[in-house]
Amino acid sequence: MSELHYSSLGSVCARIKSGELTATETVEATLTRIAELDATLHAFVMVLADDALARAEALDKARADGEVLGPLHGVPIGLKDLLYTEGLPTASGTRVMADFVPDEDATVVSRLKAAGAVLIGKTQLTEGAYGVHHPEVVDPVNPWAADRWTGVSSSGSGVAVSAGLCYGALGSDTGGSIRFPAASCGTVGLKPTYGRVSRHGAFPLAESLDHIGPMTRTVADAARMLQVMAGQDPRDTTSLAAPVPNYGAEIGGTVRGLKVGVDWRYVSDGVEAPVVQAVRDALDRLVGMGVEVIEFQMPMAYRELVNEWGITCGVECARAHQAYYPEQKALYGPVLAELIELGRHPPAGAYDMLESIRAQFTTELDTCFTRMDLMICPNMPYLAPPAAGVLALSADPSRANGLTFTAPFDYSGHPTLSLPVGLSAERLPLSIQLVAPKLGESLLFRAGAALEADFGFDAHPVP
Repeated sequence: MSELHYSSLGSVCARIKSGELTATETVEATLTRIAELDATLHAFVMVLADDALARAEALDKARADGEVLGPLHGVPIGLKDLLYTEGLPTASGTRVMADFVPDEDATVVSRLKAAGAVLIGKTQLTEGAYGVHHPEVVDPVNPWAADRWTGVSSSGSGVAVSAGLCYGALGSDTGGSIRFPAASCGTVGLKPTYGRVSRHGAFPLAESLDHIGPMTRTVADAARMLQVMAGQDPRDTTSLAAPVPNYGAEIGGTVRGLKVGVDWRYVSDGVEAPVVQAVRDALDRLVGMGVEVIEFQMPMAYRELVNEWGITCGVECARAHQAYYPEQKALYGPVLAELIELGRHPPAGAYDMLESIRAQFTTELDTCFTRMDLMICPNMPYLAPPAAGVLALSADPSRANGLTFTAPFDYSGHPTLSLPVGLSAERLPLSIQLVAPKLGESLLFRAGAALEADFGFDAHPVP
């Protein structure tokens, strides 16, 4: 079973359905892997060993009885611990919610279960899904290099998928929290269109910016997970009524004739050379497949959204925590408390002004997409930085703001796909980001799968 942990989600599911593997064998191997590595990596808040084994046995019986098997049948999946799980604590990375036990599952959790997934554990996240982990939490460790950043806030999910502790995991993204760990840990990460995936049962950081999406090792696996998760939910009034296409049908489809936009100033100003080169390499490969490159100008309103993102996030975060803060302020770490204080007392008119800028930026970006099918850019301005130096790096005026390539698309709601494309000279993951028109996930999967096949990236951080 030694080769099993880095197999794709889709291939493992197929082997279980065929009888080559059982769900129980797969779960047992995954639990062994977690027991071997997670004391060092700290990806999980809790491992649901007994529940997972019982679930696997039930799924094996269902197969033996000839029942219809779901698209995630028997596959171990990790859940970011801000997603409600009935009867289990959902702490959202905080101490103030350490004893909170929801009486229902989040919609995405229910949909994963209905598709046959085995919930192997709940993954670690930064406090309240914001910028740093609570001071009492041991941070997850990047399996590529222990001294490097894991990204925020879906850090545990990124580490778990990267190190082969599960076959896919759920993350959330408010300012980059699927894309930062995907880029830092060398995984695929999808931030869907805002409203494509229900947020019901996900404790919010900032409701108008929050997106829930899959983190996997292959594009096809991300498509498979989104297929299960997507669709309207009456319990989330922001969820979209649009029909859900067959995302898997895009895998292997041609990209010839697609138009991919790039703004080289946006992509390169204040960005590390290896990151820019990864974008160039990806574009060269796309051109070789018959893609047309369109140069365009990123709507300049993105700059103010990036620079003032904390105001939008803070105001909405303060609303989310009003049942706990300030009465239980002593249980909060200083970084999240500072954000909430900003949100409780923002500069006069600042939040409303940012909403106007959001509308302007979104309209202008939608107009850009009338000329192109996709755009390409980095996920971060740098390779995974030293974990101890992230705050100093973000304050360096010679470098692009860390939110430059993430926050604008949280504001606008456009879907993005993060894709690993190789390793740097320091053996750190290189990644690129594709952005599509709203509800353009199919295009992301088609182009992402084509790039994935062409790059052939199959490196792993630990045996």
